[in-house]
Amino acid sequence: MDLQEKVVVITGGKRIGRVVAQQIADRGGHLVLSYRGSKQEADDTVSDIKARGRCAIAVAADVSKAADCGALVASALDRFGRLDAVVNMASVYGITPFDELTEAVWDRDLNVNLKSAFLCAKAAIPAMRAAGGGRVVNFADWLARSGRPTYSGFTSYFVAKAGIIALTESLAFELAADQILVNAIAPGPILPPPDMDPEEVAAVARVTPLGRWGGEIEIAKAVLSLIETDFITGETIRVDGGRHLG
Repeated sequence: MDLQEKVVVITGGKRIGRVVAQQIADRGGHLVLSYRGSKQEADDTVSDIKARGRCAIAVAADVSKAADCGALVASALDRFGRLDAVVNMASVYGITPFDELTEAVWDRDLNVNLKSAFLCAKAAIPAMRAAGGGRVVNFADWLARSGRPTYSGFTSYFVAKAGIIALTESLAFELAADQILVNAIAPGPILPPPDMDPEEVAAVARVTPLGRWGGEIEIAKAVLSLIETDFITGETIRVDGGRHLG
């Protein structure tokens, strides 16, 4: 898919999502960015896109709710008249030991990390069919892609991200006849959390075979490749600096 004049929805478009949006704009795409509690960040990204000569809007949406996903897609169609790709980046991440894992935390993690990808794809697919095809890019995790739940305290997160892989493969099969390609990215050490201790940041780099964190641009490159491909579908690609080899 040539991104020139195409319309891409990104959910969770801050930090890494902002760089993804910038790179899509540089390839000629227009952006629809969803946000829930980060309006300023979304507005800043919209400004970035407009400075690049592309069009963008920010839409308030809780993408774990079907109505909000429908409204997000409707906003894209109202503004641009088409929708070509959805990048499902919305995610929550935190440590909850199993003995402290409540139904509420389980539901939050599954709803934001997995259900939202299903709901956004469900809302977007009719518009993609009308356009003659499209792309869905989901976000898993390198541990789930490797089948190695080797960190404690992430049961609900791991289950959700493993579900993303299954969802990606199933949708790819279901939608292939419509020329809608569905793939996923499984990030490893890309961008340290703002509150991570510098010693821990260095420790993560040491156990990564390439010896460093990847940076936002590596995710943007992967997203671009999965939007632009015309023959890859049903794949979950690790972007982890070889971390899964350890």
